[in-house]
Amino acid sequence: MASVTRASMDQKLAMAKRCSREGVIAGAKAAVVATFAAAVPTLASVRMLPWAKRNLNPTAQALIVSTAAGFAYFVVADKTVLAQARKNSLKHAEMSKQHK
Repeated sequence: MASVTRASMDQKLAMAKRCSREGVIAGAKAAVVATFAAAVPTLASVRMLPWAKRNLNPTAQALIVSTAAGFAYFVVADKTVLAQARKNSLKHAEMSKQHK
């Protein structure tokens, strides 16, 4: 079993920070897209459909849009972090095979 050094821990921490940063950026981009994708049909339906005009007050409209944005953020951020971790894990496994 290999010993854990300060340098290897610092490297792992830097890699984890980079993975989470990429996840946050990808999630934010997805949230912006989802906000527009949910806001346009929601606002259009409130103006055009009598049922929506009667039943969807501004709070309901905001809830629909923010739920879509939040869902998109967390799904994309999670998938990005997992993909980066998988890529880094495979890279680490290849490097440790080369050192043996």
